[in-house]
Amino acid sequence: MTRVVHYLNQFFIGQGGEDAAGSPPGRTAGPVGPGRKLQQLLGDDFEIVATVHCGDDDASGRPEAVGEILALVADEQPDLLVVGPAFTSGRYGLACARIAAAAVEAGIPVLAAMHPDNPGLDEAGPAPVVASGVAAREMGPSLEQLARAAKVVASGEPLTAADGSIGRTRRRVVRADQPAAVRAVDLVLARLAGDRERTEVPLPRFDRITPAPPVDDVADTTVALVTEGGLVPDGNPDRLESARATRWLRYPLDGVAELPSGAYQSVHGGFSTVWANADPHRILPLDVARELEGEGAIGHLHEQYLVTAGNGTSVGNARRFGVEWAADLRHSGARAAILTAT
Repeated sequence: MTRVVHYLNQFFIGQGGEDAAGSPPGRTAGPVGPGRKLQQLLGDDFEIVATVHCGDDDASGRPEAVGEILALVADEQPDLLVVGPAFTSGRYGLACARIAAAAVEAGIPVLAAMHPDNPGLDEAGPAPVVASGVAAREMGPSLEQLARAAKVVASGEPLTAADGSIGRTRRRVVRADQPAAVRAVDLVLARLAGDRERTEVPLPRFDRITPAPPVDDVADTTVALVTEGGLVPDGNPDRLESARATRWLRYPLDGVAELPSGAYQSVHGGFSTVWANADPHRILPLDVARELEGEGAIGHLHEQYLVTAGNGTSVGNARRFGVEWAADLRHSGARAAILTAT
């Protein structure tokens, strides 16, 4: 009998929606919610012995949460940890991916499920991930795919594209059936015949983002300043990367009326920072924002600004930053943001 622990968020265990997003990690015996259907699909050789759960905000926003979740999982001594499916949900996807990556590091066999466009996908690292549908309305087929893939992982076999595997894959050296010249001609002929998908080097796909609707009344709104311009206190005390950023930082603005030259610097590696360092307001327009606040044009300026460096940052990390920024600002009370870029 294969012992399985299933991880779900607060919504899918019936704990609540956004009102329960801050719920701490917990554990329930046996399958819960979609886990009941997953148990049926797995069959008699598998038993979901427990469901570990956590609110999306807590799991994705509190650094200690992943370790606490994994401790609850480890207490059940599972043969397999199944995570999700998270569909395209940002915070849920980040949590699932980080839990899966931590499980691999801890030596716990794991399988996560999420949509290929989920912003958390890159966070899963070497953990196997199987594709799910876009949203919960596709729960049925997503669970079917997850159950099939779980049986493959439980058997010790590697998950392949034929099983629905997505995300990072290990490169293997194999001998091609045809030399490069023949394969290149075959690809050209396929393209001329109308096949636009065939390739040996898949290129990344970029999303089309729908802009948020305008704020109804900015005069009653808390507005935040956020930037990918790499503006940090002089000396870069927290060592923000100048390129290919893997994280973002926050710095206080409460009681700060201006950003004097010499007190702040841009560490962005994609442009000459001379003029930005001479007047940091060119990156973060605090001076104008304070004027608008004083005039009553905006209700209040958020007490912190959020910053990263957009230079060469991967799409996966950029998606993650967006999800984390949105969650952070929503909980702080900010309802609008001014994003400055380079």
